[in-house]
Amino acid sequence: MMDPIRRKILKTGAAATVMAVTPRVLAQQAGQSAGMAFYEKGPVRIHYEEAGSGFPLLLIAGGGLNSTIASLANPFNPTPEFKGEYRCIASDLRNANTGQSSGPLEIDRPWDSFTDDHLGLMDHLGIDKFMVMGFCIGGPFIWNLLKRAPNRVVAAVLAQPSGSRPEARDLFYDTNMQGWGPEFVKRRPEIPMATVEKFLTRMYRTNPDFVFTVTRDFVRTCQTPVLILPDDIPAHPYAVAMEAAMLAPNAEVSMFPWKEPKERIPLAVRQIRSFLRAHR
Repeated sequence: MMDPIRRKILKTGAAATVMAVTPRVLAQQAGQSAGMAFYEKGPVRIHYEEAGSGFPLLLIAGGGLNSTIASLANPFNPTPEFKGEYRCIASDLRNANTGQSSGPLEIDRPWDSFTDDHLGLMDHLGIDKFMVMGFCIGGPFIWNLLKRAPNRVVAAVLAQPSGSRPEARDLFYDTNMQGWGPEFVKRRPEIPMATVEKFLTRMYRTNPDFVFTVTRDFVRTCQTPVLILPDDIPAHPYAVAMEAAMLAPNAEVSMFPWKEPKERIPLAVRQIRSFLRAHR
């Protein structure tokens, strides 16, 4: 029979071991929940990451249909810039070739299917109201979020937003038919290129004007505060960004150019920070 004193020592040691291990386990679990994770809904699987704490800030990377978390590094990385004040949430776009998110091609509602993913992720995380910052294709996504969930998006930052120019209506269709589409069907051989063509036609040719997802009339009536940082390349036309800024009743605009020289980027980040704080 074990000596009572020895039994007490062993029990005390075991308890001490559990107490020592528990913080490490909890820390690992917290790190997993705050880092890489997946949200699933039916056939859709979205890879997302979180960093920081505070008011939720949804981040949408550029890169077109290949938008991924890694794409957030260009032209500056908003996560390290804002995670000290905000709960930063970013995800790989559904079916981005270099990402880990996947789902069906919804031919009849391409833009809305992506917005479903953004709103579904917020629901999954238990988030009602949030801010959003998007680059490139994030511009049309943000306008669609403002149309679909006007009472949930508190404020929005559109950096180098995509837009449609009259002299190049097929720019995005052609680019994705040559770039994203062929690589996608290699990964998903069950989906023929003909389906990709229908998807891109609906996305970029059915309503090829302005910002793709909303009309000028919608922008005129949109009361959400927006900050627009225009660019001036074929995929990010300056004229479209400025037209949206002039139409939106609560819009602000950054200096231009704000990316070049690179010494100007910190000034743009400072303006974004002030804008977010003002509407947080």
